[in-house]
Amino acid sequence: MKVGLFVTCLVDVARPGIGFAALKLLESAGCEVVVPATQTCCGQPGYNSGAREISRTLARKVLAEFKDCDYVVAPSGSCSGQVKASYAQDLFKDDPDRAEFEKLAAKWYELSDFLVNVLQVQSVPGRFEGTVTYHDSCSGLRELGVKMQPRFLLSMAGASVAEMAEAEKCCGFGGTFSIKLGEISTRMCENKCASARATGAKAIVGGDLGCLLNIEGRLRREGDHETKVLHFAQVIAGDG
Repeated sequence: MKVGLFVTCLVDVARPGIGFAALKLLESAGCEVVVPATQTCCGQPGYNSGAREISRTLARKVLAEFKDCDYVVAPSGSCSGQVKASYAQDLFKDDPDRAEFEKLAAKWYELSDFLVNVLQVQSVPGRFEGTVTYHDSCSGLRELGVKMQPRFLLSMAGASVAEMAEAEKCCGFGGTFSIKLGEISTRMCENKCASARATGAKAIVGGDLGCLLNIEGRLRREGDHETKVLHFAQVIAGDG
């Protein structure tokens, strides 16, 4: 099974360890993993800002880099949602290449969904003794139905998940939303951090780095330098 790993530009720039954790998980499950060196961005920032032609150009680049893979996996619900919900349905809905983007979407998976529902893993490399709380990212949850999968994998690694109040509510990141509407974004993130702290968990875990950077930044600004903020891949790979 040839699996392409879409690292995501944010992981590559800010937390490359998440990419290495994803690679470890896929290889430990028996996949032949391909990581195209030329990969960059899925085009979502441009798409959300109205720069559709830039987004189309990047989408074509993604297609060219991964079209020969049996599956494509990303440690991100946000990027995966862009590929699965926006490429063929919007950016290329009237394009002769729409069918190619539909094929790409059909074989593209968010990491936890792929591990649980495609590979059906029975074990993970990492162990985590302790309690975490999980933040559901908007794209992963609403566009892809990612909810149970990361929690199942965390429990497989030995972690206890203490559910925070309103775990499904947005953290306030939303890509350019946090820039354009900073005050609203800040309040949303303050609420998210308060809900997480109320669980008593020593770590906040999620599946999208944008959310995690937003949450971690708010915690540190509030003086909390103890609570860990981790991607689930780091936890279940033993790299947390």
